[in-house]
Amino acid sequence: MVRFIPGTGSLRAFEAAGRHLSFTRAAEELHVTPAAISHQIKEFEDQLELRLLERTSRRMRLTPAGEVLHAAVTEALAGLTRAVGQAQRNKDGAALRVTASTSIAARWMVPRLDDFMKSMPGVDVRLDVSDRVRDFGRDGVDVAIRFGNGSYPGHRADRLFDNTIFPVCSPALLKTKKPLQHPRDLLQHRLIHVEWSAPGVMWPNWRMWMLAAGVSDYQETPGLRLDSSALALQAAIEGQGVALGDSSLVSDDLAAGRLVQPFALTIKGPPQFAYYIISPVETQNDPLVRAFREWILKEAARTPLVQ
Repeated sequence: MVRFIPGTGSLRAFEAAGRHLSFTRAAEELHVTPAAISHQIKEFEDQLELRLLERTSRRMRLTPAGEVLHAAVTEALAGLTRAVGQAQRNKDGAALRVTASTSIAARWMVPRLDDFMKSMPGVDVRLDVSDRVRDFGRDGVDVAIRFGNGSYPGHRADRLFDNTIFPVCSPALLKTKKPLQHPRDLLQHRLIHVEWSAPGVMWPNWRMWMLAAGVSDYQETPGLRLDSSALALQAAIEGQGVALGDSSLVSDDLAAGRLVQPFALTIKGPPQFAYYIISPVETQNDPLVRAFREWILKEAARTPLVQ
């Protein structure tokens, strides 16, 4: 008879490793090192006196015992997540916990959030604005709005926008003595850069836009470099230079006249990268989660985007 109950850390490590069949991918999902995953599973196996995972020359696979236990652990963790969520709802009343990255929250979602609040009176919306990736279970999050490649195992992910990138600036900048009628004129203006990267991905930058515009001799010069699209766009609104704007983030500013698009030329981001609304598969049909997802997808669909 088994005389111990393993900790949730070991169970989550085993569930992720068994689902991915990779310590590295499991570690990335759980924000730990592959060595930590390996150690937790080895300890788990020693306690059970069972081999759960084995490596062949080409890949990792679950043993027959591992397959049986993995199915049970997956179901148990899903049930535990649902129970914790329900307990929190019972404690807090009707509450929806949403996490969103700074740029999409500040420049698109928050200005529209009042419509959702009016449609769901009595619901307490708790918004966590952070560029740190939150853990749904550990951090008590129901829904996330994140920029990524759309691959979120164990979660439902709905794409909000396609990405179109183009220069934007304050209308006041067009009234200065420096012309801004041709792409080459940008070389006389301060350019605002966003320092963003992902492994193996080149996000549209000024060099790429300049090449598309026929400015083949563009060379980077000192400018303003920020790690946030929201801050880059705010700097452009304040007349501090010209930024590359994402159509979804600048739609309201263009409509209100806070920003203008001096050139019609646009370029596209990597096709798989976009903003997504994400929720765990086991809670995707929760009434509040479903209502929020339906609302935000409708808002995204009716947002006018430059193509």
